[in-house]
Formats: sequence, C-alpha cells, structure tokens
Amino acid sequence: MPHNFADPGPVDPPLDCPECPRLVALRNELKVAHPDWHNAPVPSFTSNAPRLLIVGLAPGMKGANCTGRPFTGDYAGDLLYKTLLEYGFAEGRYDARPDDGLVLKDAMITNAVRCLPPQNKPTGLEIKTCRPYLLSTLAANPSICAVLALGRIAHETFLTALGQRRADFPFAHAAEHALPGYAMSLFDSYHCSRYNTNTGRLTEDMFRAVFDKIRAQLPAEK
Repeated sequence: MPHNFADPGPVDPPLDCPECPRLVALRNELKVAHPDWHNAPVPSFTSNAPRLLIVGLAPGMKGANCTGRPFTGDYAGDLLYKTLLEYGFAEGRYDARPDDGLVLKDAMITNAVRCLPPQNKPTGLEIKTCRPYLLSTLAANPSICAVLALGRIAHETFLTALGQRRADFPFAHAAEHALPGYAMSLFDSYHCSRYNTNTGRLTEDMFRAVFDKIRAQLPAEK
C-alpha cells in the first residue's frame, strides 16, 4: 500500500542551503579551517527501492560533515555499518570513507537535520526547518515500510513530520510502533554514539535486538 504523501519536493537540501543562520555560520567557519571537508548539508545514502529507513539526528563534525556520507567517519558509523553488514542491509567493506565501496541493500540512511549543529545540538527551529526534506524523502520512496529512529529526537521529529501525537508513541529502546494510516512501522533504538556505548546504555547485543525485530518484519530478499 503506497504512502499517502503529497508530491515530493527536493529530497536533499542544496549544498549552499541558507535556511538556518547558525548552521550556515558554522559551515563557513569550517570551510576556512578544513577546506577539504564536505562542510555542507549531507545527502541521504540509499539503495534502490529501500524498505528500511534509518533516521539519525545530525551529521557529526568529523563524521558525515567531513566525509559527506551519513554516519561515515565516526564511532557511531562503526557500529551502525557493522550491524547493517551483519544483517544483510549492506554489502562490501566499511572503511569510514565515502569511496570505500560499501553499498546499502534494501536500506536508506538520513538525518533529521542535514547540517552539522554546534555541540551536536540542533535547535527546535532547525529541526522544524529541515523536516520537509524528511517528508520528501518518504514521499519519493514509497517502498519504505520500516523506519528506525536512532535516539529520542529522531523519533519525535519523525512522528511530528507524520502528524502523529508523540504521547501516543513513547520512545523506548527496542520499541516497535504501528503508525495508523501509514503502511510502515517505527522502531526505536538508543543512538549508537560512543557515549552511549561507553557508558553501557547501548550494547552491541541491545542494538542487534532491534535489528532482529526489523529483520523479522523485513525478511531478506532472495
């Protein structure tokens, strides 16, 4: 059953997106300090006709903001791509570089906010400003039927984008939510950040448990 979205607009912001002054100022500072970095909105990373959409919060400074590919170049990517490879949602070798040859299978990765925010903390207005790109991404990919939100903010902005009441779908690690009116389910995980794994809030087994649920809903395609 296709999703009931309006015709999609652009799925990714332009590389010179001017919408959020604080984020633009940081991008411009980093272009001077690190001219060889991406330093621009980070486009989604996808396979053809993905059934799984993974939504993070925002690019990391030395991760996606540097490399230009979501979750590439930082610790969160190490765990995420290792798990995607293990569960058949990726092929190849993850080497923390956008030219490492890694490809996704049946999956797409994006962020709620496409630009690096100071201290990795986007404001509510910045999240709202970037939300149309999340909606356009969903509209342009009607094959998506499972969404994994990495962290509470990704969970909440996804629900808001779909016009759902947050109170009806409380965030909890390994929770699964059916979304009325949409042919998709929302899965939750603590963010796979170094802080969460170092403190034991998220273990590799806990992360795998979420993917066990996702894979049960999305059997590997033959």
